Amino acid sequence: MASTPYLVSPTNPMAQRIHRFQLADQLKHMGVYPYFRTIQSDQDTEVIIDDKPVLMFGSNSYLGLTNHPEVKAAAQWAINRYGTGCAGSRFLNGTLDIHIELEEDLAKFTGKEAALVFSTGFQVNIGVIPALLGRNDYLILDELDHASIIEGSRLCFGKTIKFRHNDMHSLEKILQSCDENKVKLIAVDGIFSMDGDIAMLPEIIRLADNYGASVMVDDAHALGVIGQQGEGTASHFGLTEKTDLIMGTFSKSLASIGGFIASDSKTINFLKHHARSLMFSASMSPAAAASAKAALQIVQREPDRIEQLWKNTHYTLKSLKELGFDTGNSCTPIIPIYIRDDIKTFQLANRLLSEGVFVNPVCAPAVASDCSLIRFSLMATHTLEQIDYAISKIELIAQSMDII
Repeated sequence: MASTPYLVSPTNPMAQRIHRFQLADQLKHMGVYPYFRTIQSDQDTEVIIDDKPVLMFGSNSYLGLTNHPEVKAAAQWAINRYGTGCAGSRFLNGTLDIHIELEEDLAKFTGKEAALVFSTGFQVNIGVIPALLGRNDYLILDELDHASIIEGSRLCFGKTIKFRHNDMHSLEKILQSCDENKVKLIAVDGIFSMDGDIAMLPEIIRLADNYGASVMVDDAHALGVIGQQGEGTASHFGLTEKTDLIMGTFSKSLASIGGFIASDSKTINFLKHHARSLMFSASMSPAAAASAKAALQIVQREPDRIEQLWKNTHYTLKSLKELGFDTGNSCTPIIPIYIRDDIKTFQLANRLLSEGVFVNPVCAPAVASDCSLIRFSLMATHTLEQIDYAISKIELIAQSMDII
């Protein structure tokens, strides 16, 4: 039976707003719509799309652990023991012993007294930030912070101020303008998720000390990538004790879903009773907790995975730069290839997919309107042959489109 055409009511503002959204349909009509591409296989260096093999260079599985037999076995064990869900929030009936064990492992891994796990990394930031700041307090953000931090700022009663990306002079001017008697929280990505550069944590902490501020680092893309044994940004700079809060996710290097915040035990206890996204949301599933726990053990046991990830990173960055691509200030496995034209970015991603290479096109509002890019991300399990094939296709198509 044919569906009824959507009718826009002249008196319904919401319906009118929805009807005005035309961009997705326009991109589909042009044949370059790049989102919600359906994958028919596991998440590995090669995936299946439309029944065809495609090299995956858009994944956040930096250490390639999503198919590790120990990780999968841990998830299966947890389902057999606990079932598929917890049927409640951590605050009430949804705390399992495996959640506590994972929190203890994460606290030890990050060098903090305690940790607290949430259902997703996004929920960490939208719960922790509003919980820590009251009216007239200050939340100070790098302008390129992740969307989850931005959403946390929108739920916060304090005043949010952004400083220019990795610009310490801009940050200091903001700190100078703040009331010295109010709470000041500086929240930054450790590795920035689109540009692939690293926060200037030593300078941020120096300024925080000078002006009585606290520091929270979002290590979603740094955990398992930088620092001793992949412990993250604070470890990378030797500043674990000086970093007040360390946030991380399980959906990248730890091959699961969920997130955590690590800090001193008093802060974690406070957050247990004030972070609304923890208190009023179902707890992470047993399988997710068990798989993250198993992945964390592998990260610590197999440092060669991180070493291989960095070999792949250095090789790829060198190759792309030699071909004339603009990769910005990236120095990590997240490599932006700047196109600076939305339509060309979509076209390049679409043509690469037809050649068997999956990359993520990124345009506004994820980046500035003049900074559209191809996000090329690496895994430890990529082979040099796979990387060479992808780069050769990017070069060939980019040349035909006058990008290089």
